Amino acid sequence: MARFALVNFNLYFNLTFGQILNESLKANLRFDQQHIWHPYTSAIDPLPCYQVVGAQGVHIQLATGEVLIDGVSSWWTAIHGYNHPLLNQALAEQSQKFAHVMFGGLTHEPAIDLCRTLLSIAPSGLNRVFLADSGSVSIEVAMKMALQYWACQGNSHKHKFITPRNGYHGDTFAAMSVCDPINGMHSLFNDSLTQQIFAPAPQTRFDRHWNEDDIQSMQQLIEQHHHEIAALVLEPIVQNAGGMRIYHPNYLKRCRQLCDDYNILLICDEIATGFGRTGLMFACEHADISPDIMCVGKALTGGYLSLAATLCSEDVAQGVCQGQPGVFMHGPTFMGNALACAVANASLSILATGAWQQQVKEIEQQLRRELEPCRTLSTVADVRVLGAIGVVECKAPVNVAELQRKWVAQGVWIRPFGKLIYIMPPYIIQPEELHRLTQAIFAVLR
Repeated sequence: MARFALVNFNLYFNLTFGQILNESLKANLRFDQQHIWHPYTSAIDPLPCYQVVGAQGVHIQLATGEVLIDGVSSWWTAIHGYNHPLLNQALAEQSQKFAHVMFGGLTHEPAIDLCRTLLSIAPSGLNRVFLADSGSVSIEVAMKMALQYWACQGNSHKHKFITPRNGYHGDTFAAMSVCDPINGMHSLFNDSLTQQIFAPAPQTRFDRHWNEDDIQSMQQLIEQHHHEIAALVLEPIVQNAGGMRIYHPNYLKRCRQLCDDYNILLICDEIATGFGRTGLMFACEHADISPDIMCVGKALTGGYLSLAATLCSEDVAQGVCQGQPGVFMHGPTFMGNALACAVANASLSILATGAWQQQVKEIEQQLRRELEPCRTLSTVADVRVLGAIGVVECKAPVNVAELQRKWVAQGVWIRPFGKLIYIMPPYIIQPEELHRLTQAIFAVLR
C-alpha cells in the first residue's frame, strides 16, 4: 500500500512539475511576443519564437523538448558548433583575469594575439587592424576610413561609394546606403540615406564561362564618376543576405583592376564569407586579389560573442592620419573586448588545424548532390552551392512561420527569407545530420 502511494505521489509530482514548467514556458513566450522585438519582425504580428534551453554540437534543444539540427549556424557564426570545449575554456580562463578594459590607451594580450593572427592569414597587403563590435560597425569603419583617407589627401570631393546591386552590408545608416536600394531591406529609408552609385549586379555564375560584358556597366560608371568615388564596396564572390547570389571570380578581379586604374579604394565585405565558408579562408582568394580594406565578423568568435574587425593597408592607415585631425575619429566603447578576443583566438586556433578544409569540401559535395533534386520541383527557380553554402531559390516568397513550424516538427532549424531557403551549417556537421536538413527542404517544398 505504501509503495502504491509512493508511485501515485511520484506520478502526481511529475505531472504537477510538468504543468508548472509548461505554464512558465507559455508565460515566457507571451511576454516575449508582447515586449521583445526580434530582428526583422512585426510588433503587430510577430513571428512565433521557440525558447532554447541548451545547445551542443550542431543541435539546439528547445524548452518543449525538441532537439533541432541547426542548418544556419546561428546566422553563419557557429562554425565549430555549440558548447565547444576549447572555446568554453578560452572564455572561462579570460574571465578569471578580466572581462574588459577600455582600448583607449590600454591594450592586452588577447587583442594583440588576435590581430597578429588576422594579419598572418589575411590577403597580402593588409597590415593594420581596427577592432569593432559587429559586422555593420566594421562596414561603417571601412567607409569612414575611405572618406577620411581622401579628405586627408586633399580630395574631399571623393565622397561617394559605388557598389553592385543585390548587395547587403548591414543595417546601420552608412551600411544601409550601400545595400540594394530597391530589392534590399531598406528602401523605406532611401530619402534619408546618402545617395550612392549602384552598378548592375554581376550575372556570370561562379561555375560558368566568364562573360566580359558583365563588367561593362561597372566600368562605365567608374569612368563617369571616378573623380567623386572614394571606394568600391562589395561582397566577394557571394552576395549573401541580398540574394545569396554566387558570381564569377573574374568579376572581382576586374573590380580590383578598375580600382587601381581609376585611383579608387576597394572595400571587401568578408563578414559572411570569411573564415572558410566558401572553401577558402577568405572569398577574395578565389580571385587571387587583395583589397585595400577588408571587413570580417560573424564567425570570428565561433558564434560566442559579437566581434568584428576592419583590416586595411599601411597606405590607407597612413593616409587617414596625414591630415587634420591626425587621428582616425572612431572609438567603440567595447572595442577590443578581452573576452571576445580570447574566444576569437581559440576559434582561429581550431581553424589553424586545417580540418575545416576537408569538412567544407565534403559539405559542398553533399549539398550539390542532395539539393539538386529540388530543381525539379515546380516551386523552385534555382539551386546553387559553394563551399558550405547551399541555396534553394523559390519562385515566390515563402511563409517563414509555416515553414519553420514544419521543420521544427522534423527536427531541423532553417531560417528562410524572401524567396530563399538556404543552409550554412557548422563545419562539424556529420553527413547524416546534413542529409536530414536537405531532405527536410525537399520534403517541405514538394
